[in-house]
Amino acid sequence: MSLDTVKHAAETPDVAQPWKELGLKEDEYARIREILGRRPTGAELAMYSVMWSEHCSYKSSKVHLKQFGEKAPANDAMLVGIGENAGVVDVGQGYAVTFKVESHNHPSYIEPYQGAATGVGGIVRDILAMGARPVAVVDPLRFGAADHPDTKRVLPGVVAGIGGYGNCLGLPNIGGEVVFDACYQGNPLVNAGCIGVMKHEDIHLAKASGPGNKVILYGARTGGDGIGGVSVLASETFESTGPAKRPAVQVGDPFQEKLLIECTLEIFKEKLVAGIQDLGGAGLSCATSELASAGSGGMRVELDTVPLRDSSLSPEEILMSESQERMCAIVEPHHVERFLEICEKWDVIATVIGEVTEGSQLEIFWHGEQIVEVPPRSVAHEGPTYHRPFARPSWQDALQADDAGKLARPANGAELREQVLKLIASPNQASKSWITDQYDRFVQGNTVLAMPEDAGMVRIDEESNLGVAMATDGNGRYAKLDPYTGAQLALAESYRNVAASGAKPLAISDCLNFGSPEDPDVMWQFAEATRGLADGCLELGTPVTGGNVSLYNQTGETAIHPTPVVAVLGVIDDVTRRTPVAFAEEGQLLYLLGDTREEFGGSAWSEVVHGHLGGMPPKVDLGREKLLGEILISASRDGMIDAAHDLSDGGLIQAVTESCLRGGKGARLVVPDGLDAFTFLFSESAGRAVVSVPRSEELRFNDMCGARGLPVARIGVVDGEEIEIQGEFSIPLSELRTAHEATIPALLA
Repeated sequence: MSLDTVKHAAETPDVAQPWKELGLKEDEYARIREILGRRPTGAELAMYSVMWSEHCSYKSSKVHLKQFGEKAPANDAMLVGIGENAGVVDVGQGYAVTFKVESHNHPSYIEPYQGAATGVGGIVRDILAMGARPVAVVDPLRFGAADHPDTKRVLPGVVAGIGGYGNCLGLPNIGGEVVFDACYQGNPLVNAGCIGVMKHEDIHLAKASGPGNKVILYGARTGGDGIGGVSVLASETFESTGPAKRPAVQVGDPFQEKLLIECTLEIFKEKLVAGIQDLGGAGLSCATSELASAGSGGMRVELDTVPLRDSSLSPEEILMSESQERMCAIVEPHHVERFLEICEKWDVIATVIGEVTEGSQLEIFWHGEQIVEVPPRSVAHEGPTYHRPFARPSWQDALQADDAGKLARPANGAELREQVLKLIASPNQASKSWITDQYDRFVQGNTVLAMPEDAGMVRIDEESNLGVAMATDGNGRYAKLDPYTGAQLALAESYRNVAASGAKPLAISDCLNFGSPEDPDVMWQFAEATRGLADGCLELGTPVTGGNVSLYNQTGETAIHPTPVVAVLGVIDDVTRRTPVAFAEEGQLLYLLGDTREEFGGSAWSEVVHGHLGGMPPKVDLGREKLLGEILISASRDGMIDAAHDLSDGGLIQAVTESCLRGGKGARLVVPDGLDAFTFLFSESAGRAVVSVPRSEELRFNDMCGARGLPVARIGVVDGEEIEIQGEFSIPLSELRTAHEATIPALLA
């Protein structure tokens, strides 16, 4: 077949092209022809198809995402915001921290190990491309029903992929979540996050400026894996019937990535790059168009110089390939020799594939023939913008009216005891150590807190003990009941978890996982959740620095629960003052902070005991969340508390059980006046935490809470080898531990 050149395309306007097969709509194809003034070449069509996909262009979501900029709170810590590979915040002492969360959902269902592994690799390169050394990863995960046969296929593969890739990179995995729900059966959510550290002066941006500067592709060779992978695969719905979608999922090589990291950091140290971009979704199509678009605009690339693993690849396949462990750098001519020397030292293949030009077009050549001539902004930043129709679902009112308050409650202490054991042994509340033990949480020696703590924490300066903390949270059940409130509850819980560790929340990244945007019900959920998150961030003063939208998480007509996952990053001046969750000192006093109400809509109790989802989720009071955070941070810093645990899924009894088991100490609890034992134990009211207070600090702690107007109740003492609810029941820690720890291994054996 003869090469489809720009000249040939101009001369043959009526040639039929496979735009539909590449995921483009008819009007989108017409728009491409309008932009170019001719039909696109095959290579141009490939570029537009991947870059205008839902995953890369945000065409259905960007009209809603702009709220994150319009409602952004004033924040002196923000150094780089939305639009770059990752956000960057100032954490003091000249340090900057970059962080981001992204999804690799669809590839991880098709090929669990490689899908999850390359999700980790991709987010790490995003952080690296900002100029930072990656220091830790996190992984919020959602799977189908815990007892479903396919969960046994997907979960172990995903966990092995995350552990295998991250462990080989030498990056501690310090946080995340694992949630089971039947709604994720055909659409597991594999979200991956990374934290990186650098000095302010080391921040790098993705732009190609300076005519004559060279474009250098370095890292792994380009292969056929991932062609049309995340960019197209994540932009369509899985059908419940019909042929399976099995494009090649990317294949990762963590050892190659480790070399790439060290090579890139040495290149940064010698200040050899003028701009840099990782190659992830949409591969070279993305890297070249985004670099050119963010720079002066002109770029010429000789595509036949790209090092290949498969010599049979066509130009279109090379442009669409999502092969891993690759970066693209813009380098001034006098730095090229040294750049290539460093790459050779690290055994990293590096090739000059083009240069920045004075023009305004991205031009790509194949053996001397021009196959691409496009305005780079039209590819990278001016894709379609859809105002998808959305409307409150017809079933929403009935769902909210189906209140959990009508559900039968335990009639006595024996039934309470039975339901407590059932709750803490349920898959979502049970210990996830079978999973987290497969991750290296302490490599590099700077991990201060890691799962199952409320937040992960790493030290970033060994002399001052400056550190950062991160938590990720999201509750799809809450968001299904009320997407606006559900998104704010995810934000509030993540914020609360960071504060409970002793760190001050600074900023957020998000991963917004939803069903098909072509469904008005789903788009309403998305619109409400983004509105809730934007409003919540404004009130808490935590700007959105960046993130990811994952749509089409749907099989046939069945969408996942709306699942906004929120990652909050916080800073702590001295990690030696962090607060763990473990109750470790007998005789310390237990205090419940915040108001407890009868709030059971979307609760773990209603799900585990009754299989019920209905009613309204807990109310959100972000002013109270902010106050609670300030109290937790101050109490941690001033030595007033020795342990803290936020209250969320499963309520007080879940938090107390985890803290007791973590510290190996029991607790005697008394139900406060005005509450019944059931509400005391199982309510999921937000804005609460349980803390252990040394007796010597009781007066000071109470005075601080009283002065600030935070409700506080003394509910018990750390004591013995059982959890006792006075007048109701007691359960030995040994029985609790067996119930809590046996579930996941038994399900996945």
